[in-house]
Amino acid sequence: MSNNNLEQLAAAQKANAEVLMALVRTAFNGMEQLAALNLAASREFFNTGVANTQQLMNVKDPQEMARMSGALAQPNVEKIMEYSRNVYDLAARIQKEITSVMESQYSGFTRNASSAIEKASASTPVGGDVFAAAMKQMLEASTKAYDNMTTMAKQMADIADANVKAASSATTKATSAARKK
Repeated sequence: MSNNNLEQLAAAQKANAEVLMALVRTAFNGMEQLAALNLAASREFFNTGVANTQQLMNVKDPQEMARMSGALAQPNVEKIMEYSRNVYDLAARIQKEITSVMESQYSGFTRNASSAIEKASASTPVGGDVFAAAMKQMLEASTKAYDNMTTMAKQMADIADANVKAASSATTKATSAARKK
């Protein structure tokens, strides 16, 4: 192996290590944010549970107990929906960051692969151009497949986002209607 090849290999390994570190950093940040979100939600649900229990312990009449238990359950639905939205938003944000890193990495890979194919085809003996053409077709096919998967993933994220918004809207309307009763 020549020094040039060793330098290219070392540069590729360094680039891959940087990508891996960016992905791990994103994952750790996401886990940290999720843990903070879970802790805050747990604290809120605990405090609400304690307050609700204290209110129910002061009830003297079974009819009042029935009325209060229904009224006390409604705010929890809103809090659960808010928690769900926050978890979804966090997951979507992390997914976008990871996708961005992966797209950047794939873009660099295709540039390097195209360059290597061009260099190889320029210096190959007779018949080597057939191999270079096959490599170009494989690269084009993998790029098209990657683009299709990326488009499909973005469409799935858009669908999930629309579903979360629709569920949130329906829950808000149902909660408002239940309060009016």
